[in-house]
Amino acid sequence: MGKKSLHPQNYAFKIKAFVALIIITGLLVISTNVQSFAFLTKTPKSDKDFIISLPTSPSPPSGTPRSKQATPRGVELRVDRSWLLQVGVPPTTEGSDPRGWTPHLLPPTLEQWQDSTNSGDYFSGVAPTKVGYLVWSQFPVKVYVETPKSLREEQGKAWVKHVLQAVGEWSVYLPLAIVEQREIADITIIRKSPPLQFNRDSKRPRARSALTTYDLYTKENILYHRFQILLSPSQTGKYLVASARHELGHALGIWGHSPLESDVLYFSQVRNPPTISARDVNTLKRVYQQPTSLGWSVQ
Repeated sequence: MGKKSLHPQNYAFKIKAFVALIIITGLLVISTNVQSFAFLTKTPKSDKDFIISLPTSPSPPSGTPRSKQATPRGVELRVDRSWLLQVGVPPTTEGSDPRGWTPHLLPPTLEQWQDSTNSGDYFSGVAPTKVGYLVWSQFPVKVYVETPKSLREEQGKAWVKHVLQAVGEWSVYLPLAIVEQREIADITIIRKSPPLQFNRDSKRPRARSALTTYDLYTKENILYHRFQILLSPSQTGKYLVASARHELGHALGIWGHSPLESDVLYFSQVRNPPTISARDVNTLKRVYQQPTSLGWSVQ
C-alpha cells in the first residue's frame, strides 16, 4: 500500500482541536478558583483587555497564625474580555466597578480589625465623590499641624498638643506620621476660623467650628488628593480634641456622618464628646474596601 499523506486541512483541524483542549482544561482550573481572584489590578487599557490577578502562593494550612503566613505574590494575566464572556467567566471580580474604579489592599491595621461587639456601621451615610471613595493608598499618611502664631508660646503648644491627641487616636487604625514641612503633608491642620456658612432657608450666615476640604492633583500620572482642616479658635479643651477627631475622620476617608451621638462622626457637636467607636472603625474599614480612582494611573 502506498504511504498515506495527511491533508493540510485535516492537519490544521487537529492543531485547532489540540489548542481547544488546552484552553478548556485551563478554563476548568480558572473556574474552580474564580473565588480566589485577588482584585482587578488596574484599569484595563481598552474595553477588550481584562486583567486579573491570580495568587501563586498556596493557601496556608487552617489555623496558621497570621504572623507566620507569607504575603501571597500574584501574577497578572491579560485576557480578552469577549473571550471571558463566551466561556461564561464574568468580566468582573469582587471589588471591581463598572466605572473602572478599583479598591486598594487594606492596610494591615484595618485588615486585622475585628469588632467583637457587632456594633454595625453607618456606611450608608458615606458617599463616594466624583473620583470614588476618599481612601489613602500610601502609608503613613503625613499630617502637618501648624503651630498658631497668634497665641503665646505656651498656649500654642497646648493647642498643638490637643490636636496631636486626636491624631494619635486615629493612628491606631491607620498609619499616620507627623511631619514638620507643610509642603509634603497629605493633611494640614490649621487654627483658623472657617468661612461663614450660608443656608438657603436662612439669610443669616452661620459660624462653623471646623471645616475640612480636599483637592486633587496628579504626580507621575497617578491621581492623588490632599486635605486641609480649619479648626475655629473658639474651640478649646476637650471640644478642640473632639473637633479635630471628627474632622480627621473625614480626612481619613469617612466622607459622611453618623446618626448616633456615640460616634465621632455624629453630624453635630455634643456636650460629652465620644472617643472613636467600633462603629467608626467598622465604617472606616468598609470605606477602604470600596473602589476608587485615587492612587491609580490616570487614563
